[in-house]
Amino acid sequence: MSNEIYFAGIDVGTSYIKVAIIDKTNKIKGSFVDRTSSDLKKSIKNVYEKAVSSANISNNDVKHITATGFGRYNVSFANNVVTEISSHAKGAYCYFPKKIIIVDIGGQDTKIIKLDVEGKIQSFKMNRKCAAGTGSFLEEIAYKLNIPMKEMNTLASKSDCETALSSFCTVFASTEIITRIKEGERIEDMVKSAFESIVRRVIEMDTLTCDVVATGGVVAYNDVILKILAKRVGKEIFTPPNPQLSGAIGAALFAIKAKN
Repeated sequence: MSNEIYFAGIDVGTSYIKVAIIDKTNKIKGSFVDRTSSDLKKSIKNVYEKAVSSANISNNDVKHITATGFGRYNVSFANNVVTEISSHAKGAYCYFPKKIIIVDIGGQDTKIIKLDVEGKIQSFKMNRKCAAGTGSFLEEIAYKLNIPMKEMNTLASKSDCETALSSFCTVFASTEIITRIKEGERIEDMVKSAFESIVRRVIEMDTLTCDVVATGGVVAYNDVILKILAKRVGKEIFTPPNPQLSGAIGAALFAIKAKN
């Protein structure tokens, strides 16, 4: 058995479950990410166990577990819970301890969180009215184009298109994609248009006046979106080492605080 002690953060999102295992120095020792299934509690347990295994430790070595995300109350073995806004704020501020604006683009929602120089939350906004500007929006576009999600970033990088799709609505955007397919438009340009739509939605949600830190699964796998956002706001966009784990890392940091 290890003599070290560890802390876990479990971020139960609507699309993915993310788990981060850290030590008392805030170093990530293990992690795992997987789809959120209909059997939520089973999914949570499986992802957590795989994260613990990736850290090469036992469950007994984890001294405190904090859950966050929409499904945080389904983590029956968690010691405490925190809101997703708080966990994302803490996770991003850990890497960028200054006044920042966090743009988190997830599977089902987009969050904009503003922090002061001490890391305190000044304001936040969430887009939950529809799938516009989220990962599920891109999944629908990928489905209409009959391409794997993992190929979208490579395709977009080959396009010079700077025009967003006409509608934020997933249904109308899908219809527009079908029309563009019939007109023979390049797939690369259609994917780039979808990325442009994601960025346009973010910019219209709030003003991005100070340093921007982008997190979430969408930005983790699509750096073209980061480049578009940087061009639109006219400055560099920062990302932590593990953008998709930001909420889970923040929750793990809360676990350390709770244990102490």
